[in-house]
Amino acid sequence: MGEALESVRLSAWVHGRVQGVGFRWWTRSRALELGLSGHATNARDGRVHVVAEGPRPDCARLLELLRSGDTPGRVTLVVESWEPARGDLTGFEER
Repeated sequence: MGEALESVRLSAWVHGRVQGVGFRWWTRSRALELGLSGHATNARDGRVHVVAEGPRPDCARLLELLRSGDTPGRVTLVVESWEPARGDLTGFEER
């Protein structure tokens, strides 16, 4: 296993009109296509919190997609942080 396949955890807070528009379903679909595990959760303040684990290039691709302008609703800002994978996620859930 080389450095390129190191698993990471992406935590992304997505701001904008992203609740009630199919955003979590869309995010789950993209994450599963990329083979990532994690969840997309509505926050009480209107943001969606996306947590994804997998190889860094795949997590980075999901982040690109979140920022692409091709999402449901309207994303105004995505604030991300990175950490080592914890390995405690299975599948990808909408919460």
